[in-house]
Amino acid sequence: MAITEDRSTMQEHAAAIVKGVRSTFDSGRTRDIAWRQRQLAGLVEMLEEHEEAFLDAMAADLGRPRFEGWMADLRVTLRDANELRRNLRSWARDERVRPPWQLLGTRNRIVREPLGAVLVIAPWNYPIHLLVSPLAAALAAGNTAVVKPSEVTPTVSGALARYIPMHVDPEAVAVVEGGVPETQALLTQRFDRIFYTGNGHVGRQIAEAAARHLTPVTLELGGKSPVIVDRDANLDSAARRIVWGKFLNAGQTCVAPDYVLAHESVHDALVDKLASTIRERYGDDPRTSDSFGRIVNERHALRLQGLLAAGGFKAVACGGDVDAGARYVAPTVLAGVDPDAAVMGEEIFGPILPVLPVRDVDEAIAYVNGHDKPLALYVFTGSSRTADHVLRQTSSGGACVNEVVSHVLPAALPFGGVGPSGTGAYHGRWGFEEFSHRKAVMDRPTWLELAMMYAPYTALKERIVRRLF
Repeated sequence: MAITEDRSTMQEHAAAIVKGVRSTFDSGRTRDIAWRQRQLAGLVEMLEEHEEAFLDAMAADLGRPRFEGWMADLRVTLRDANELRRNLRSWARDERVRPPWQLLGTRNRIVREPLGAVLVIAPWNYPIHLLVSPLAAALAAGNTAVVKPSEVTPTVSGALARYIPMHVDPEAVAVVEGGVPETQALLTQRFDRIFYTGNGHVGRQIAEAAARHLTPVTLELGGKSPVIVDRDANLDSAARRIVWGKFLNAGQTCVAPDYVLAHESVHDALVDKLASTIRERYGDDPRTSDSFGRIVNERHALRLQGLLAAGGFKAVACGGDVDAGARYVAPTVLAGVDPDAAVMGEEIFGPILPVLPVRDVDEAIAYVNGHDKPLALYVFTGSSRTADHVLRQTSSGGACVNEVVSHVLPAALPFGGVGPSGTGAYHGRWGFEEFSHRKAVMDRPTWLELAMMYAPYTALKERIVRRLF
């Protein structure tokens, strides 16, 4: 009974919060471009004024190196907010559309209008960027928002709850802290869009909850993002870039290379270069490196330890050490991995990189296509024809040729998944559009009549209309 009463109380609290931000939206003030610009300026001011506090919070929750925290959370979020500020007026302007000749004299336009009250549910791995960037897009489009930071990073969650109301309209943005019960209470409410970043299992639950209200959803999920390395690839460059993208944030990145499909003729050489690059970057004992982060909690470290203990690979080329209590998993490369190994059965989301030999690019393509569509796909090759072949024959949320991860940086490129790796996209204008409704509007002068369309219908009218249309 107490649990039911607690749940009822949470739902009442959630309803009150949503009612508050919806009332603000209904007041009409969020439609004003100047109001939107002030909110974006407030987010920029927040990130700049409280940079040290946010870096400290990420270090406490994630063991995040301060440079990584600044680069991958704060800097990219500032970029997104400033991009929206620079372009907001032009993006929000009505878009004129030329009418077909049969409707000459009408005026046609696309009006972008805000959706209403939206919900943003953020993950823990990039706890500032993956909450504030979609919030910025939602505010730029003229919405109000309820934002839910991850309880897995409580220090960051507390900082966001403290600083967001100081810098944006507190009647338009509500920060809800807590865990699963609070999220579930929010999901009982009606929103005009739900934006969720996280894993596919929870993503399905979000979609089911949204369906009860026919609420549109943006799902930024993940999956096993593959790297294909062909025989003609520059292995030195491939190793440098794969190691950077894989071990950034200790592998806890949704677009991190999850596994490598290497041509059998370069498999061993690539493994050696990956191992030597790791030693160059993090030293002989990465545990002591100031540049290598930690796993978010002991439970996740134990999960990664279990993947290693399950075997299914020929050798540990480097790493393999785990201290779950210290949340440490060494940057690890596994050589000669069996496709049926446990480490290939789920998104790794940690600093373990399996390398599998393949006979050729087509075998690699077949392997990728035999599994869920990934959030990202990477191909290393010296041949533009091979790269184009891989891109044409596979489907992924995004892709890079001779690079990893960096496709998420340009604001002009949409970021999102496809199929099980997500739906919808954001960054830059794509985020503004994601949180906007594009309303078709036609204005026809009163003197312009289409009498042929009116009843009573006659054979003559039908002949004329058939010719016109």
